[in-house]
Amino acid sequence: MENKNTLRFTFSIIAIILGVVLFKQFDFETLKFEKPALAIIYIVVFIFSVFILIKNRKKI
Repeated sequence: MENKNTLRFTFSIIAIILGVVLFKQFDFETLKFEKPALAIIYIVVFIFSVFILIKNRKKI
């Protein structure tokens, strides 16, 4: 049980950090990212971490 809480905490921190980074890198005037290649990696990892959080929430 403690392992699931640690996993949830870790992926929550990852999702929060990546969400903030993606928000800061996005230019709302031009609707583009400053560094598109890096943004793609951030988005993939962000979606993966949110998926893991949702998957673990359903098991509880």
